Amino acid sequence: MISVVLVDDQELARAGLRTILRQPYGFDVVGEAADGQAALAEVARVRPDAVVMDIRMPRMDGVEATRALLAADPASRILVLTTFGEDNILAAALRAGASGFCLKDAPAEDIQRAVRAVAAGDGWLDPAVCGRVLLRYRADPVTDPDAVRRLGDLTARELDVLRLIGRGLTNAEIAHRLVIGEGTIKTHVGRIFTKLGVRDRAAAVVFAFDHGVVRPGEPPPMPGV
Repeated sequence: MISVVLVDDQELARAGLRTILRQPYGFDVVGEAADGQAALAEVARVRPDAVVMDIRMPRMDGVEATRALLAADPASRILVLTTFGEDNILAAALRAGASGFCLKDAPAEDIQRAVRAVAAGDGWLDPAVCGRVLLRYRADPVTDPDAVRRLGDLTARELDVLRLIGRGLTNAEIAHRLVIGEGTIKTHVGRIFTKLGVRDRAAAVVFAFDHGVVRPGEPPPMPGV
């Protein structure tokens, strides 16, 4: 059972999510908050497996709340829910450390898959807006003098794998493309995470865009990462 905290200032939105994230589907909504500030106390109280976070809220928005939650507990897993057209805000949420994002009007099955992925330590980037969001992320990069060194620590094969991760390929697809075993790809992925100092696949994707490993003209067509 995956424990979840819902953070949204609209009761109707939270009610809809409660319907989707019910125990018969493997979820347990253990807490709710109507704004980011209240979310900090609620997450500290119940320690959920995943936080489903709205972006636009009073007092403290989803980006600030994401940043604060991760500062308090770097192990927090946060899935941002948003509406179409908020690319710049989603880019900021990724930079704040969100493990992924999903549109509010996505099919229920996709939201369930997204929460499962984030709770399991993976990332999820909604394909409907993923390419645009990452291009926006790339257009406003953060200067990281240590990034060149970290990229230099990757082997040629690890760099190939990172590039394909950035294009949205799964481990199985990368293994097929590089003609090596999927177990070997998993090993490479783990080493990439360690060397780059990223905690999940979503962070690896945005790192690849932010530092030019994937060119802006190659947005990743992913159904989730």
